[in-house]
Amino acid sequence: MKKREILTPDVTPLIDVVFILLIFFIVSSVFKKDELALVLNLPTSSAKEIELKEKEIIIELNNDKLAIYGKETTIESIKNEMEKVEDKNRNIIFKIDKEVKYEKIIEVLEVLQNNQLFNISLITDTKK
Repeated sequence: MKKREILTPDVTPLIDVVFILLIFFIVSSVFKKDELALVLNLPTSSAKEIELKEKEIIIELNNDKLAIYGKETTIESIKNEMEKVEDKNRNIIFKIDKEVKYEKIIEVLEVLQNNQLFNISLITDTKK
């Protein structure tokens, strides 16, 4: 009497397809970086680091430009955007180049104050 061979499906093509899909998703995915629109030379500090959350408002300021959420904008756009904010306890992340004139900083801070947004964090580089 002959012994029957146990038939098993060939998984090699399945492994090939899974491997190709894995490579496709790794190559085509975009890894999220900080939303930065401006090149800033931040001042240094030994203050403790804070954790960023998704619902935070990120404002960047240098001598020539202003950006919010990683996109260049104007002070008028910032005013409009801050008027739309409903949660007044929302964190404001403020990144300011160390060469910026004080007048420009005050202009943005006034917009925040006029909209009762007081939870502001000033971001610096760490001291080495």
